[in-house]
Amino acid sequence: MDGARRVLVAADKFKGSLTAVEVAERVTAGLRRVAPDVTVEALPVADGGDGTVAAAVAAGFERREVRVAGPLGAEVTAAFALRDGTAVVEMAEASGLQRLPAGVLAPLTASTYGSGELLRAALDAGARTIVFGVGGSATTDGGAGMLSALGARFLDAEGEPVPPGGGGLAALASADLSGLDPRLAGVELVLASDVDNPLTGPKGAPAVYGPQKGASPDDVAALDAALGRFVKVLEGAVGARAAEYAAAPGAGAAGGIGYGALLLGARFRPGIEVMLDVLGFGPAVERAGLVITGEGSLDEQTLHGKAPAGVAAAARAAGKEVVAVCGRLALPAQELGRAGIRRAYPLTDVEPDVAVCIAEAGPILERVAERIARDFLN
Repeated sequence: MDGARRVLVAADKFKGSLTAVEVAERVTAGLRRVAPDVTVEALPVADGGDGTVAAAVAAGFERREVRVAGPLGAEVTAAFALRDGTAVVEMAEASGLQRLPAGVLAPLTASTYGSGELLRAALDAGARTIVFGVGGSATTDGGAGMLSALGARFLDAEGEPVPPGGGGLAALASADLSGLDPRLAGVELVLASDVDNPLTGPKGAPAVYGPQKGASPDDVAALDAALGRFVKVLEGAVGARAAEYAAAPGAGAAGGIGYGALLLGARFRPGIEVMLDVLGFGPAVERAGLVITGEGSLDEQTLHGKAPAGVAAAARAAGKEVVAVCGRLALPAQELGRAGIRRAYPLTDVEPDVAVCIAEAGPILERVAERIARDFLN
C-alpha cells in the first residue's frame, strides 16, 4: 500500500471526554468506515502532563504500580512506565489535582512527597533514564516534598521538619541535601513540561497557577514569600545555583516541582519533544502519508508547547501532511497553517451543541474522522 494510504494518529486526550487511546480508536473507526483498506497506526501522545504514563504504556512500555503518598498524605496507587531502562514518571499520578478528595483544594498544604516516592520506585526498578512529566499538580511546594522523599531534610528553627506543602516553607530555617539518594547521580533525569515559568514573581508558580489550585490572593502572596525563603535557605546549603535554578525556565512547572527537579540535576525539555522521542514518533511518521493530531481545545495555548503543535512541527519537518481533530477550535486557519496544520476538524462542526459534544464525543469524533477520510483518502 502506498504511503498516502497510511495514516498515523498521534493525538492527545480530549480532557474530560476521551483519553488519547480512545481518540485514536474512534478516529480509526471513522476512517475505516469510509476507507476500509487504509492502514492506521495509533501513537497516543502527551506533553508531560496527565496522560503521559498512559501514552507510554500504549506505545509498549510496561505499567508498574506502587503505593505512594497522595497530595494530602493519604496513600494512593500510582503508576509509572518502564521499558529498556527508561522510566516515564508522571507527577500527577501521585500529586495531581485528581488525587485530592472531591471538592477539596489545599493550595498551602498539598505536598509532592508522593512524586519523590514515584521517582524512588523508578530507581528501584533499575531505570537509568527517567522522563519526569510534570503538570496538573495540586501542589505549590517547590518540590520540597519530592526532595524530602528522596532523602533531603528541611527543618525549622527548632530542628523539626517543616510542615508539608508550600505554606510550611515559611518556617524553613535550614536545608540539608547531603542525604539525597546517591543513585540519582548516575541517572539521566529529564524534566518534561510545556511550562517555562520561573519559580517566583509575577510569572512564577504561585501567581500564575496558584489560583487554579484554590489559592486566594493572600495565599498566593504567602506561597510566593515561602518559596522565596526556600530558595534563600537552599542558597546557604548548595550555593548560588539555588537562585540560578529558581529563575530558570521550567522552575515554576507544576507548582515549582520543576525547581526541585533542576536541583536534582534534571535537564529541562519541552514535554512533547521528549515524549515524541520516547514513544518512537520518528520512525512512525516516516511510514505515514497523513498525520492526524489533536486535543480537546485547539487554541492559543496549543501553540505554546502543547502536543498537537509538537506533533505538527515534527511531521512537517518530515515532509508529511497534518490535519487535526478537536472538540473546540479557537484558532484561525492562518495560525493553524503557521503551526503546520493544514486543516482542523472540530466536533462542533458536526454537532453545534457543546454539551452534546462533551457527552457524546466518541461517536461524534467517528463522524469527524469519516469527513477526513472523504477529504484525504478517497
